[in-house]
Amino acid sequence: MPGAGETLVGVDIGTSSTKGVAVSPGGRVLARASRPHGLSLPRAGYAEQDAETDWWQGCRDVVRELVEAVGAGAVRGVCVSGTGPCLLPCDARGRPLRPGILYGIDTRASAEISELEAALGGDEIVARSGSALSSQALGPKLLWLRRREPDVWSRMASWHMPSSFAAMRLCGEIALDHHSASQCDPFYDLAAGGWAEDWVGDALPGCPLPQLVWPGEQIGAVTADAGVETGLRPGTPVFAGTIDAWSEALSVGVRRPGDLMLMYGSTLFVVQVADGAVSAAPPLWCTQGVEPGRPSYAGGMATAGTLLAWWRETLGAPEWDAVLAETAASPPGARGLLALPYFAGERTPIDDPRARGVIAGLSLQHTRGDVMRAAHEAIAFGVRGMLETLGRAAGPARRIVAVGGGLQGGLLAQIVSDVAGVEQLVPEETIGASYGDALLAAIGAGLVEREAAWARVIGVVAPDPDVGTVYDELAPLHADLYRATTAVVHPLADRQTADGGT
Repeated sequence: MPGAGETLVGVDIGTSSTKGVAVSPGGRVLARASRPHGLSLPRAGYAEQDAETDWWQGCRDVVRELVEAVGAGAVRGVCVSGTGPCLLPCDARGRPLRPGILYGIDTRASAEISELEAALGGDEIVARSGSALSSQALGPKLLWLRRREPDVWSRMASWHMPSSFAAMRLCGEIALDHHSASQCDPFYDLAAGGWAEDWVGDALPGCPLPQLVWPGEQIGAVTADAGVETGLRPGTPVFAGTIDAWSEALSVGVRRPGDLMLMYGSTLFVVQVADGAVSAAPPLWCTQGVEPGRPSYAGGMATAGTLLAWWRETLGAPEWDAVLAETAASPPGARGLLALPYFAGERTPIDDPRARGVIAGLSLQHTRGDVMRAAHEAIAFGVRGMLETLGRAAGPARRIVAVGGGLQGGLLAQIVSDVAGVEQLVPEETIGASYGDALLAAIGAGLVEREAAWARVIGVVAPDPDVGTVYDELAPLHADLYRATTAVVHPLADRQTADGGT
């Protein structure tokens, strides 16, 4: 039985902030902490973060605040998740050699995608790694690094994602979890459950490969130096984390076949647990799950919260409560407006890094609320497309659990339910991946059973049948708008890339 005062610390390094929680073995949140950080967009198609300040410093400060709240002696384990797949090359002393290259919102490696497909075969890549290459895949970015920054490549002794970089700083060990590795397409063999070392040797000779562990496995213990920085006691177990979306899915009980998590954040992400082995279904990603024997299908939009924030700032809108009121005042269909949300390209379901945002149907009679409504509905149509694609590959979701900051105010979630025609369950705790990290630590430390679940559903977002027909009529127009504008948008995207450098 857990002892009195035992605590697990979970930390998630996200796109815009690092968040952490201290949790009892029963799932009660004892303390919370967060730190904002930046996102660098140095040129069109590039998205980066500074690993020292954005990843480690935020993680360190969050852990210290949590430890001060609960006491270092109570902490039985720590686990860190993060965005991904990301690429941070480090030297032999674990020091970053350049800023970290982010996940699918960074589209710099399009040429390397084509090169790897030509060298290895597109069908062969899908068959072996489970996914077609896209801006989400890490392998092309490794090749980009080798091709474009040979000096960095020659000095690289290890490479990391936010979760593994923080773990290395905490315990000195270099390890990557199987789920994160399975997003390193095409260099992870999904069926074999390990690195595709022959392909790595052919395409990336000399590339170091981290040891592989499962999320929740202990990979080391807090070092004396990390103890000084974080306040943790040296020797505190450090457990492997994973990519944030999958840790968040675990946190809300999305663990069994047919369970689906819909995550509202800076981007929007879906994860559905598969029933047995997965079959490749581009443009979805087939990956290892958090737990052995439970693989998953996933898809992600490149923008969501970031898109709404852009619209608000660009339109000079007031505080969010006022924005939501104006948006809600516009009727379903935004009085004849349709928007495409592809301000940073798109990942799922269209897999088009050259896609861009469009708003169609504007007239002098439209208001700021109408434009904001169209932006919300653009995201919702993207979700509808992802769910339809998932349904064809994995079967309809048994249950959909909604999480993330985008649930605040409830309007976006309601519009998604109305557009997609689905019911969403809302759990009591929607803290995010850090809560799942704490659960992984509790499982790894043996404080709870492996099948333990902390999630409790407290609400339901149901579709409004009175507006569903409106969106059913608009859905094919939304799809047509993308197809009809690519001939103009793609050359414009190329100009943006050229203007921003290559």
